[in-house]
Amino acid sequence: MKKGWKILGHSLFWICATAFLVFIAHNNSKIPMQTLLVAFVLFGCININLFYFNYLILIPRFLDKKLYKRYFLSLLAATIAVGLIKYGFSTQLWDVMHPKVPNEKMEHEELHFVSYFFSTFITSILFIIFSIILQFTVDWFTNERVQRDLENQRLTAELSFLRSQINPHFLFNSLNSIYSLAYQKSDTTPEAILKLSEIMRYMLYECNDNKVDLAKELTYLQNYIDLQKIRFGNKAYVDLEVNGAVTSQRIAPLLLIAFIENAFKHGVANDSAHPIKLIINVSDGHLSFYMENKKHAHNRDSSGGIGLHNVKRRLDLLYPGNYNLEIHDDADTYTCELSLIL
Repeated sequence: MKKGWKILGHSLFWICATAFLVFIAHNNSKIPMQTLLVAFVLFGCININLFYFNYLILIPRFLDKKLYKRYFLSLLAATIAVGLIKYGFSTQLWDVMHPKVPNEKMEHEELHFVSYFFSTFITSILFIIFSIILQFTVDWFTNERVQRDLENQRLTAELSFLRSQINPHFLFNSLNSIYSLAYQKSDTTPEAILKLSEIMRYMLYECNDNKVDLAKELTYLQNYIDLQKIRFGNKAYVDLEVNGAVTSQRIAPLLLIAFIENAFKHGVANDSAHPIKLIINVSDGHLSFYMENKKHAHNRDSSGGIGLHNVKRRLDLLYPGNYNLEIHDDADTYTCELSLIL
């Protein structure tokens, strides 16, 4: 089907171009229509055949394979053959090509082979140049499309890898928390397991696309915070404020969780005077996220973490030029501000 449309498009182009040239020449000269039809249609078809002979046969067979000598020899032979064909038609159709004008005597003149062949050679060269330009243009667009496809595949693979890091990273931290509750024989262990189950269901079944509903992502964040509160025996203090109407906005999944995870890992969560502050402002096409937490000097993960590095890389891939992230890591306070065009 695609090939058929391509042939139709080329055919329409040549028909329209030929009709336009015949129309212009007929309106701007006294040359009879039959002469113009022979000149533009018959000889035009010969030139078009040379165009496609070079475009479809010579270029793929020789030029694309860098067989330059064979290409130019074949092209020269084809051009000479076209010149001879045109010369033969011109001698046979002399009366049509040079009609008699009333009241004017005109003798049949023999075509001078060299001068005629030179003029038709120039025309043939123009059609050859057009076919080469077309081939290089098509190749350029094809290469651009292939490069874009390869780049998209690379980015998709990298995003899949980054996302695959999130699940084990989050699961590792959550299981450590639940293990601590179970070790203490806390009554909140079943509730914590249920919260973790809801969170994992979201991560496994809702986060397969590059974008998810913002409402679902915010519910996921709330479940995570609730799980942490259970771990802290409901002595974790978090002020979560969501401003604006959350309607049909979409966001990359698991994008904000890394900041909140770090607040619980490295911050002070059980100080009611200094709660973890989370402010999310939402509009139709924009989201701003602000987080502030008091730092705990002894609550540091000596093994480091992949969370922030991961989220920064995902921002670069999914929101290039459409986000601004500022992090301030002071002696006692850690703040981050993320501005995002959804």
